[in-house]
Amino acid sequence: MRKILIVGAGQSGLQLALGLQSHGYEVTVMSNRTADEIRGGRVMSTQCMFDQALQHERDLEINFWEDQSPRTEGLGVSVVGPDGPGGIPTRPVDWVGRLDGYAQSIDQRVKMAGWLETFAQRGGQLVIHGATVSDLDFFARTYDLVLVAAGKGELVTMFERDASRSPYDKPQRALAVSYVHGLERRPEHPEMLAVRFNLVPGVGELFMIPGYTVSGPCDIMFWEGVPGGPLDVFQGVKDPAEHLDLTLELMRRFTPWEYERARKVELTDAGGTLAGRYAPTVRKPVGRLPSGGAVLGVADVVVANDPITGQGSNTASKCAATYLAAILERGDEPFDEEWMRATFERFWEDTARHVTKWSNGLLAPPPEHVLQLIGAGMEHQELADRFANAFSDPSDLENWFFDPEKARAYLASLASA
Repeated sequence: MRKILIVGAGQSGLQLALGLQSHGYEVTVMSNRTADEIRGGRVMSTQCMFDQALQHERDLEINFWEDQSPRTEGLGVSVVGPDGPGGIPTRPVDWVGRLDGYAQSIDQRVKMAGWLETFAQRGGQLVIHGATVSDLDFFARTYDLVLVAAGKGELVTMFERDASRSPYDKPQRALAVSYVHGLERRPEHPEMLAVRFNLVPGVGELFMIPGYTVSGPCDIMFWEGVPGGPLDVFQGVKDPAEHLDLTLELMRRFTPWEYERARKVELTDAGGTLAGRYAPTVRKPVGRLPSGGAVLGVADVVVANDPITGQGSNTASKCAATYLAAILERGDEPFDEEWMRATFERFWEDTARHVTKWSNGLLAPPPEHVLQLIGAGMEHQELADRFANAFSDPSDLENWFFDPEKARAYLASLASA
């Protein structure tokens, strides 16, 4: 059977490795950390996976935490307006859409550690080593295909930035994450868990995500701040307690309705905070090795969007599914550069282009038709539900959200109905 090397032990790399393994491929995974080091380390991300992406895990029977993790049934939007009496921010827009299939957010420390152990238990070759370009140059000679799924560090430099698909060359948001216990439910829908998306115009966004972590059910509080603005204050904050205090103070100032239910929260653990920033970037899919060999980039190695639309782990899952199908279809034919580019373009057309368009669009001030659509969610539950379900299938946004004429036609159809 053909031999495949996957560098990186994240959502895409391990999902793909376990999928190939189930089809009899001889797979090697290179990870810079052991399962225990991942499980006991700092949180690596926010994530909320929606139904389409979760289905890929179910198909491979690696959805090990599905019955333990809270099930998120809705997604709500709040828009902060001018201050009201007493200087308290108002909420001119506030609604929640219901998901057709539930979403789940499982701490990557839990999932990746578990998947890494499962891969090894099923006979996969696991190499604990922080790979360099020269390492890949050596290994590439003994494998039929090398896939790079490690989205940070030296290896990413092998992949050239695609300027035609990357409108931004610097970070558009400063990111700050806190995993907590003790968050109360939103009083508007206490019976239903929902991701809450709070937009503070000109300042940034606050996401509240039900989740599951090393200590059980939790919530994730996630600020995205415009660089240089009032939310861009986490750089250099190393103490987790200080990080949480700062998060809460910003909630009290900008989203007091979320602050009210967060008064009693505590961090899940000492590793439950994260802060940083990066420029949204699409890269060309084929990396060139010094010896002339080629490697294929996977998921956020080649498409790294800002997390404003919550699509990172969803896109990674869909990328792994697309690549798995393409590898199986290839049979014994060589994994040459033409195949690599065609495989990436298949992923781009089916998934990544919609997510990239959506994510980059939300980073900019919204055009008038988008403001009208978001406002209309107050009157039309059908629109609220459709927006919520776009987080599972962003391709639907092409039909009503991106284009002003299609948006106006959709709003007119809702009004007439």
